[in-house]
Amino acid sequence: MTLSIRNQLPGTVTEVHFGEVMATVKIRLTGGQDLTAAITLEAARELALSEGATVRALVKSTEVSLATAPVHRVSIRNQLPGTVTHLATGGAMATVKIDIEGGRLTSAITQESAADLDLSLGSPVIALIKSTEVALATA
Repeated sequence: MTLSIRNQLPGTVTEVHFGEVMATVKIRLTGGQDLTAAITLEAARELALSEGATVRALVKSTEVSLATAPVHRVSIRNQLPGTVTHLATGGAMATVKIDIEGGRLTSAITQESAADLDLSLGSPVIALIKSTEVALATA
């Protein structure tokens, strides 16, 4: 299956917490970072997720926000440090490619946000991803 989702990060499930409707899944990415996904209980069961399972975390580029420093006291669980390796700006939007340990992320943000953050090649950034915006796939 080919997907239009650019951000596909391989990892291993380290924890699964089942609730009444949703499950939270903690994943150790190939680069060693931890990522949390909040998915439906039905999806977690259909994927047969358990500790040690190999998964791919999928995140649309429009769901990757950026900061220039770690953000404290915020509900966003996933904060991945990286470095800007490509920046393309247009009249309204910007595409930012970020190298993280063990992979690469793409973020689509407004051109105004990219300017406000003063992004350029080599800029250190933190990719912020809400756990509810992380989908999971198995092989």
